[in-house]
Amino acid sequence: MSGGVSMKRKPLTTKQLAFYGLMIALALILSYLESLIPPFFAVPGMKLGLTNLVVLIMLYSKGARSAVFINFVRILLVSLLFGNGMSFAYSMAGGLLSALVMILLKRIGGFSIAAVSIAGGVAHNVGQIIAAILLLQTTSIAWYLLILWFTGTVSGAVIGILGGILCKKLQSARLFAE
Repeated sequence: MSGGVSMKRKPLTTKQLAFYGLMIALALILSYLESLIPPFFAVPGMKLGLTNLVVLIMLYSKGARSAVFINFVRILLVSLLFGNGMSFAYSMAGGLLSALVMILLKRIGGFSIAAVSIAGGVAHNVGQIIAAILLLQTTSIAWYLLILWFTGTVSGAVIGILGGILCKKLQSARLFAE
């Protein structure tokens, strides 16, 4: 016996399970609403990243594991309901890289929620371009990253500002209490 700390996790309470269900449902609804917004003709493939709002809320209220879990489940369900294998690959690459960057910046500290969101938005685009390069076996699309950096920065800022406001409101309403 090593005498180390036990890493057993307690089972989720009914309240916690309901909260996770609500966050997954909210992410699905936001993803669906975002799919109804007509694509911006000047930047094909650009999205606002509304579902990142849920990931930010989970990251700042419940922690990294919860944020990654919600993000993974959301990507899986959205791909099954509205997408295909390719959309799953692109979303997973972007979503996981985005979550990793946001988690690291939050842990480092000194960054606002908006700054963390901006970095997450840009990382999401980088992840998707890397996936596209690997799946399509061409680097000719790498130039598109310059455009996506701009859109990721703008949408990340908007989502980050909204996320900061929502986190403060939800915490003051004690909706994050265990």
